[in-house]
Amino acid sequence: MKGILSKKLLALSVTGLVLGASIFTGCGNNTEEGTAGEAKKVEITNVSYDPTREFYAAYNEEFKKYWKEEKGEDVEIVASHGGSGSQARSVIEGNEADVVTLALARDITAIENEGLIESGWIDQFEHNSSPYTSTIVFLVRKGNEKGIKDWGDLVKDGVGVITPNPKTSGGACWNFLAAWAYADKEFNGDEAKIKDFVTKLYKNVLVLDSGARGSTSTFVENGQGDVLLAWENEAFLTLKEKPNEYEMITPSISILAEPSVAVVDSVAKERGTEEVASAYLEYLYSDAAQKLIGENFYRPTNETILKDFSKTFNLNMNMVTINDFGGWDKAYNDYFNDGAIFDQIYTAPAQ
Repeated sequence: MKGILSKKLLALSVTGLVLGASIFTGCGNNTEEGTAGEAKKVEITNVSYDPTREFYAAYNEEFKKYWKEEKGEDVEIVASHGGSGSQARSVIEGNEADVVTLALARDITAIENEGLIESGWIDQFEHNSSPYTSTIVFLVRKGNEKGIKDWGDLVKDGVGVITPNPKTSGGACWNFLAAWAYADKEFNGDEAKIKDFVTKLYKNVLVLDSGARGSTSTFVENGQGDVLLAWENEAFLTLKEKPNEYEMITPSISILAEPSVAVVDSVAKERGTEEVASAYLEYLYSDAAQKLIGENFYRPTNETILKDFSKTFNLNMNMVTINDFGGWDKAYNDYFNDGAIFDQIYTAPAQ
């Protein structure tokens, strides 16, 4: 009897060791080895900003096919969307993104500053790691009752403006800077007059949502406001869905918006997803992805493919760039940091 118990205890000990080894082998690795005859599986998370939902839903399917053909591996892509600034903060606070595809470089730099992304990320991919661009336009209701044609019309009495909050939304930062660029030209660089103009504009803002998609919902679904300051792709999506209800207005001056992408190195290394995460972003520059970008109303960075969409986009728009504001670090410090110009000029409307 004693011998039999000893054998049973030995068997249980071996089983426990095997189970323990299995558990610890799985920690920190997001790639699963398939059983005989099954493909390996890998999962990555893309933390993105609000208006990229439709594009990445289509792109993820395209990339899955590419990766399967290239590596014989199944990849699952978890997508997260929200205001770009809020999304960046979520990654800093522990949201385990393998890649980030955010509205502006400053949001990725904030993650880099926390040691989660290696320095030099902006040079990892072409065009300063911006595989697509966009710009800021106006969306108005059919008939344009208030006669809105340019930025100057947004400060008139009785005009309700919808735009998200620059503290949480990357698109909102682009909106603000585009308005500032118009006033800078209009008032020949007179900062007091520029500041007064932008203050009047934001006094007409009815709702500051946390992200661009929230602002679109406020304008389109809730029927608030006379004009939406919108990403160009958001405006096109609304026109596609409701062509008889809205019009898009191209202002006399706007801004070249350059959304940025990066691998979150600390997470990808820990999870063993560096190769697939990097490929996921690199493939955004492929001809297939660039065409998909245009079809989803973002502007391809491939100039040849961009020209194929010349009937969609106004390629002659007058646009400033972030370099006209001294780059993102300076622009953010000047306009959007706590106590900076946006805080000085914006007072929430009384409820």
